[in-house]
Amino acid sequence: MQQSVIFAPMGALAFLTFGVLILIPIRRFRAGARGEIVGDDFKFGESPSVPGHVAIPNRNYMNLLELPMLFYVGSLMFFVSGKVDALVLGIAWLYVALRFVHSAIHLTYNDVSHRLIPFATSNVVLLVYWIAFFVR
Repeated sequence: MQQSVIFAPMGALAFLTFGVLILIPIRRFRAGARGEIVGDDFKFGESPSVPGHVAIPNRNYMNLLELPMLFYVGSLMFFVSGKVDALVLGIAWLYVALRFVHSAIHLTYNDVSHRLIPFATSNVVLLVYWIAFFVR
């Protein structure tokens, strides 16, 4: 198997992150136009007066910059060591799919009990990804 196939799930997750990043100013500008927020609401981060529908994309974006960094590092470790195979690729795509599901729930109807399932499962999958590297 070509080792570079691991870049596809990495790229998909990166593009999800960029997509969520684009939502942040869209929601903020719309909220500003409706008078729901003012510039000072972001002077020191997000003030408590920022409505949830405006704050959620930023929170989701932060989620995509936290544990997924271990996915990117792990993927590069598999690539550099030449250990990418069908199992590794499958685990990588499963992780990315779960992150997409988590983001979709978070950015739409945001039911915490629903989004907890793909979030927690993605973390277990990420742990399995790392274990798989060191076992091999």
